[in-house]
Amino acid sequence: MNKKMALPALAATLAGSLVSMAAMAQDAAATATAAAAETVVETTPGLVGADLAWLSTSTLLVLMMAVPGLALFYGGMVRGKNMLSTLMQVTATFCLAVVLWFIYGYSLAFTEGNAIFGGFDRLFLSGTFDAVTGVFAMSDTVPEISFAAFQATFAGITCALIVGGLAERARFSAVLLFTVIWMTFAYVPAAHMVWGDGLVAQWGALDFAGGTVVHINAGVAGLVGAYVIGKRIGYGREALKPHNLPMTMIGAALLWVGWFGFNAGSALAADGIAALAFINTLVATAGAMMAWMFTEWAAKGKPSMLGAASGMIAGLVGITPAAGFVGPVGALVIGVVCGIVCVWGVNGLKRMLGADDSLDVFGLHAVGGIVGAVLTAVFTATSMGGTGDGDASMLMQTWIQIEGILLTIVWSGVVAFIAFKIADVVLGLRVSEEEERQGLDISSHGETAYHS
Repeated sequence: MNKKMALPALAATLAGSLVSMAAMAQDAAATATAAAAETVVETTPGLVGADLAWLSTSTLLVLMMAVPGLALFYGGMVRGKNMLSTLMQVTATFCLAVVLWFIYGYSLAFTEGNAIFGGFDRLFLSGTFDAVTGVFAMSDTVPEISFAAFQATFAGITCALIVGGLAERARFSAVLLFTVIWMTFAYVPAAHMVWGDGLVAQWGALDFAGGTVVHINAGVAGLVGAYVIGKRIGYGREALKPHNLPMTMIGAALLWVGWFGFNAGSALAADGIAALAFINTLVATAGAMMAWMFTEWAAKGKPSMLGAASGMIAGLVGITPAAGFVGPVGALVIGVVCGIVCVWGVNGLKRMLGADDSLDVFGLHAVGGIVGAVLTAVFTATSMGGTGDGDASMLMQTWIQIEGILLTIVWSGVVAFIAFKIADVVLGLRVSEEEERQGLDISSHGETAYHS
């Protein structure tokens, strides 16, 4: 064999050897990964893989709700000159809340303490994982760090919701300072009182996934912010129209998809309750969208796409506290009622309140959350197709729900007012008139969303 013929043969032999070596390395890596997984399972008794997989997926879905879902939903509704500012405020408040949650928020919300705050046992998530032994602290059938991550996304999106109440005129630095104060003294105690065996939980109030903790809490803060910061320049005298409604629709759709993680993930397990919350989230949202559409059609003569998107959000908000407690028929009724009532919330009630709640945080989230929280008491009864969770009668449970609602309204409102005032004194809550007219994209961030 001559050299010209030998070279291709040698090259083929070398290539074959490399492929064999790569395959051996891949097999070794797979074996090591499997061994590591077995070690984790062995040192983590009680871990259920399906529950961990569903909770992790749900955490990603809630993340998608905020970024990009809520960011696009809000961003499309503001004017083009404030698009990037809105995206920044949603994203930054979400990320800031997540960081604060891991530093101290989770500990103060979900460890033993008093009726309002937890303790400091889990600062920086200490004690949730021992790197030496490989042992994870458990929260039922999942690692506690997975539960903490899931709850972090709830804290983040709640803080991000508030910025809709003061969109298009709030100073970015002041929004961040407000977020630190409000999350610490409003969201964290609310989470502890409702989900961390605190005061409201001791009363027996039902809130499956955040009707009070998230939606009423954020809606009230958004309304207070609208009052404190004042109305936008030209509000009531000129049309302050949304600049990109297709973007708002995309954001609403992402919110709906992500909300399955928000509600069904709150079962904290891949079980029947998660399945119930899943179907309820689907049915209630569809019912609310149709109810809003026909109500608006009858009242204004035409059904709007913005109304349809808002109806979806109203249904999602309304079913949140009830998702794992009621049957599908109850979920449909809750969705329809929320769709109708929230039309009034963003129109008649908004005019009565006289605040420039720019993106209807109160009319959608607080009003929808209140309706859903009250109706949870009705449709959780076994006679109404619910799970019958709790020992109170329907009338007593309704009163307990109202107590939880009232406490949340007062607590969030007072903390929000103080936090906004502090931010105003320290940094100035509102941008100057010149900056507002120019648009916050340029004045606050030095960039524009559109160049034509």
